[in-house]
Amino acid sequence: MTWLKMFLLSIIQGITEFLPVSSSGHLVIVESFMEIQSDQTDVNIVLHAGTLLSILIFYRRTIFRLLSQDMRVIPLLIVGTLPVVVIGLAAKKFAEHYLESSLLAGCMLPITGLFLLMIPRIPETEKSYTEITYKQALLIGFAQAFAILPGISRSGSTIVAGLLMGLSRQSAATFSFLLAIPAISGATILETAEIISNKDLTTPLSLLAAGAVISAVVGIVALWLLVRWLEKGKLHYFAYWCIPLGIIIVIIQLMQQ
Repeated sequence: MTWLKMFLLSIIQGITEFLPVSSSGHLVIVESFMEIQSDQTDVNIVLHAGTLLSILIFYRRTIFRLLSQDMRVIPLLIVGTLPVVVIGLAAKKFAEHYLESSLLAGCMLPITGLFLLMIPRIPETEKSYTEITYKQALLIGFAQAFAILPGISRSGSTIVAGLLMGLSRQSAATFSFLLAIPAISGATILETAEIISNKDLTTPLSLLAAGAVISAVVGIVALWLLVRWLEKGKLHYFAYWCIPLGIIIVIIQLMQQ
């Protein structure tokens, strides 16, 4: 892992974790073309930790209010996290190899694009995320679990699911990223445990620290942009990136076989 590769991966992680274009899909594709080993667990940890820090900083007031006033939301987040825990653990055990496929990422990106094209067709409401039911939280959680597949955007799928549950645009985004906190934290803890058990720290600490900081800073900017674009009704524009990119990746991968 060179400084240039870490810089590029950090930028990509910070942007794509929050903008609805699939961070896992883009990282799988970039790692494939740059011939970066995908089993570098320490790099994955710091990139996830950086984007987790982005959410904690950007939504710090919402999180404080949640812990002090809106405590009803906490069990909703727990229910919404259950699908990704169950499906994620099963996928890691039985299908981890497929989750690193750039061909699969290329196939899934157009599906993300189709999700995004639904957004302008969903009626706007004023419903807050504090008003959703446990069933609705669970359904949004299944949308998050679907994003385990590379090429399916976690933010895109959960925001669309929230809008379909009747949430306002801002509330759909807020619940989406609150839901990301336990999901990303859980993934980071699992990967850290894997490093400890395997003693698999292969990247210099200075490089890891730089990756975390860069992904965090870029992530904050990406979060700010996403919320603004969603409020202005422009989030579906990212479909015009996901669909062509997915088709191009599929064509390239099939030609190489």
